[in-house]
Amino acid sequence: MVMQFGIFDHVDRNDRPLAEQLDERIRYVALAEELGFYCYHVAEHHAAPINMVPVPGLFLAAVARATKRIRLGPLVYLLPLYSPLRLIEEVAILDHLSHGRLEVGIGRGVSPFELNYHNVSYEESRNIFLDAYAALREGLTHERLDHAGKYFTYRDVPMELRPMQRPHPPFWYAASNAESARWAGEQGTHFCTLGSPKAARATIDGFREGLAKRGGAEIPKPEFAGGAAIGVHRQMFVAETDAEAMMRGKEFHNQHYLSLTKLRRENREYPGFTRSTPDSFEEAVQQRTIIYGSPARMREEIARQIDELGLNYMIGSFYFGNMQDEDALRSLKLFAQEVMPAFRK
Repeated sequence: MVMQFGIFDHVDRNDRPLAEQLDERIRYVALAEELGFYCYHVAEHHAAPINMVPVPGLFLAAVARATKRIRLGPLVYLLPLYSPLRLIEEVAILDHLSHGRLEVGIGRGVSPFELNYHNVSYEESRNIFLDAYAALREGLTHERLDHAGKYFTYRDVPMELRPMQRPHPPFWYAASNAESARWAGEQGTHFCTLGSPKAARATIDGFREGLAKRGGAEIPKPEFAGGAAIGVHRQMFVAETDAEAMMRGKEFHNQHYLSLTKLRRENREYPGFTRSTPDSFEEAVQQRTIIYGSPARMREEIARQIDELGLNYMIGSFYFGNMQDEDALRSLKLFAQEVMPAFRK
């Protein structure tokens, strides 16, 4: 059983026209496929420069037609912002466009500001999410959709569009707290977290507890030890030397951070809102939520985190901030050629 590596992408704004940026990203995913990455996960955010593809299904449809093997999926669809019936249809057609490569990440949304822009109450978003998730599952697995919930109700709706993967594409959940992670494990989803290794370990332990209670993944994946993907997300930048990686990576990270925190800086902090994003580059380095360096340093730190967290999946962001296309592609190639083979034995 080998370690799997995937890619996470915010597709945050850079200094090129958006049409050019999207073309670059599609070529980037095609290269990731060629280099042997398992899956391309894309974010969904709204009204912020951290994400220029706030309709991830539309973007992934283009990516699907430019690739053949790499698996694809939002991480995550923000379920409180969707009509479940509309999303069932999108998931089904994307699964066919990708020839059965779709991975469906689900979540409530981490930003109260973004939810509020859509007139969705952050306080109610968890219950809306659960209602939408139940309707989504029902529609993907039955020939007719019948669902009666507090927020969504459907009666005898024909499901003419069915997904290619049966009973449905695998579900994924991303969480940064043990309670939500435990729920995901009980649902049998695949899983990703973030944060410092100490925080990530507590979250992963919660997921494992829920997964053990359920008895395993709903749709097991034999390519992952134990059948369930358990991953952590890290921002990564690889260069020939540690000094080059840290110096140049800091510049790219700082621009990404400004985009990531724009809504937080422009709005007062939301009461009770907990964030897991380090407040500076130096703090991110200290917390080990970014992994920058030469191939040797990358191998050392990744092996350390795999051992500490019990991972079978490592998800890297290699393209971020004001990074130029050649910087991202060079880093990605170095990682695939000089880091990944050490974990494929």
